[in-house]
Amino acid sequence: MITLTARLSPSALDTRRGVVRLHPEVLDALGLRAWDAVRLTGARVSAALAAATAGDGPPGVVLVDDVTLSNLGVVEGAEVVVAPVDVAAARTVIVAGSRLASTSLTPETLRMALTGKVLTVGDAVSLLPQDLAPPPGADVTATRSKLSNAIGMTWTNELLTITSADPAGGPVAVQPSTVVGWRDGARTGDVPAVVSGGGGTVQAAATASAGPVATSSAVEVVTPAVPVADLVGQQEAAKRLAEWFDLTFSHPELLARLGAVPRLAALVSGPEGVGKATFVRAVAQGAKATVVEVAAPSIAVLEANAAAQRVVDALAQAQRQAPAALLLTDVEALLPAASAPPVATVVLDALRGRPDGVALVVTSAHPEAIDPRLRVPELVDRELVLPLPDSKARTELLRVLLRDVPVESDVDLGAIADRTPGFVAADLVALRREAALRAALRQRDADEPRVGQADLVGALETVRPISMSTSDTLRTGGLTLDDVGDMTEVKQALTEAALWPLQYPDSFARLGVAPPRGLLLYGPPGCGKTFLVRALAGTGRLNVLSVKGAELMDKFVGESERAVRELFRRAAEAAPAMVFLDEVDALAPRRGQSSDSGVSDRVVAALLTELDGVEPLRDVIVLGATNRPELVDPALLRPGRLERLVYVPPPDADARAEILRASSRNTPLASDVDLDALAGDLDGYSAADCAALIREAALTAMRESLSAPEVTGAHLATARTAVRPSLDPAQLATLAAYAKSRER
Repeated sequence: MITLTARLSPSALDTRRGVVRLHPEVLDALGLRAWDAVRLTGARVSAALAAATAGDGPPGVVLVDDVTLSNLGVVEGAEVVVAPVDVAAARTVIVAGSRLASTSLTPETLRMALTGKVLTVGDAVSLLPQDLAPPPGADVTATRSKLSNAIGMTWTNELLTITSADPAGGPVAVQPSTVVGWRDGARTGDVPAVVSGGGGTVQAAATASAGPVATSSAVEVVTPAVPVADLVGQQEAAKRLAEWFDLTFSHPELLARLGAVPRLAALVSGPEGVGKATFVRAVAQGAKATVVEVAAPSIAVLEANAAAQRVVDALAQAQRQAPAALLLTDVEALLPAASAPPVATVVLDALRGRPDGVALVVTSAHPEAIDPRLRVPELVDRELVLPLPDSKARTELLRVLLRDVPVESDVDLGAIADRTPGFVAADLVALRREAALRAALRQRDADEPRVGQADLVGALETVRPISMSTSDTLRTGGLTLDDVGDMTEVKQALTEAALWPLQYPDSFARLGVAPPRGLLLYGPPGCGKTFLVRALAGTGRLNVLSVKGAELMDKFVGESERAVRELFRRAAEAAPAMVFLDEVDALAPRRGQSSDSGVSDRVVAALLTELDGVEPLRDVIVLGATNRPELVDPALLRPGRLERLVYVPPPDADARAEILRASSRNTPLASDVDLDALAGDLDGYSAADCAALIREAALTAMRESLSAPEVTGAHLATARTAVRPSLDPAQLATLAAYAKSRER
């Protein structure tokens, strides 16, 4: 195995294809040929296909894409251990993904997209086919065509999560015989209409085709609705929906006498996976009403008349089963706000003409993305919002989910709930499934197998919140503030401004003050700002959404502002969460000084609106980082926004010694190496420079002999000639002056 520095690959051909690039000398040293598999170890363990770098780059670098970097739980520039690995042929692979992907992609198309990739449980993987070295028999062109036809032009942005694989315990490769499926067991390729009554739920499948929809006579019994009492955290919303059902089904004449239309149409919104459809089924069962359910993404791919006919058939079926409710899930897929497909007008007309005695309930995780014509008074004029479960609600949800599961006496559901911020019901179901798998592997021959605390904690390494299943999430890698040497004042300031508002909200309420909304970290490049953010997130067990400044900029009008709104919406769904704006000076420069047609000014305005707009942020902290604080728009730094400014100074001699010791923790050093003396001679070296010095010394030892047992003082002396200090004295003086001005 060899320790290398992870860098983002500059080649667009490698993006999201599960491929890493190594220097030819490193490939030879590891005994690898091109397109062999390698194990990558950062904060997490992952695997990928290895190929040679195209140019004469440095041998101590491994080029990875953003998804692989995220899977490893490290940032660019971190150390990654690369080693050969044996890959088993997968018998089964189970994945999780967005609702659009899970309802649109058949298992066959999914298998074609994953063929040729090396997969590890817990990793994110792109739908982009591995076309750099496709395996024999793979039809990349047909795969791309099927993915595009199923999802649309956004298919290249879809990310899946590998939730389980057989055989377990190592990386696997998808073969033509591999069975690939979705985590929730969703049926794809069919247009489902689900009918549920008091005794359970029955699903009738209608096959989708280019022509009219053919009704199937096959009937399948699926999970019955849960009792209303099990709707943890949703009792108030359940009471309101039950009242609406009662008035609509049992007292329509009362509504008519009082001048109201005796018809119900409601929108149920909430984060993805929170249980919106389950909520409607449970309340309908309590009201002794039948539910006819149609998955909107499944009929959105049909021709307009066929989709409308599907809705008409479902309405007729609901009328025959009255009192009944037509449940249209993920309605934004069928009636999007961004465009007006031909199917939209036809479906709206069908819904507008629904018969009396049939309630209409639509669900959406993105209500802002719904065609506004659906939300007019004569159609959907009521709304219920299901909240994200807090720690107490997650504890109760876990208790409900594990009610019939044999568990060991040491299981502490409260501790698990505290470690699952941002988890919704679907995530906790996945956590239960993964914990059960781990318990089964651990107790193959036990007479009375039980799920233990270790199984639930171990499952947290694999199961991610649905809201955090994309590549812009920052992994902590197990870091905490205790792992940060020195910087006592900086760590205290971060704890007070970022963690106290989330951990002690009662104290702020008792004293009658609003907690800080955010803070700005500023200091020279390479001095540990991002490292501090990762450690802070690990200490507070927060979900972190990381965005570099330029990533939100878009040349199309309105897209940058939409990206800002989407970022903060996801943070609110994953709360308690932290939004990390790296290089914030590029995202929010001083207004009126840019030459980009006002894009930067509009982004700054959108940021200000999100930070202290009409809808206040709850349990979300915003952190910015920059080495040019004077370029940030002053309005962003006033109280109520990024009001706390924290200076991260360059390391002094003691701090450099701590950094050298931390960087060489796993590096055998010879007896002639004195890190304290070395640290005293490294004036002008940043934290990143000190880490690079240890890495370069190890590579120097490898150049002498790949079997070198240790790093000597001579190797460090040679490395100093290659790694020069990166801190600019002029910039240091500017930042120090800025820090003094803020103190005044």
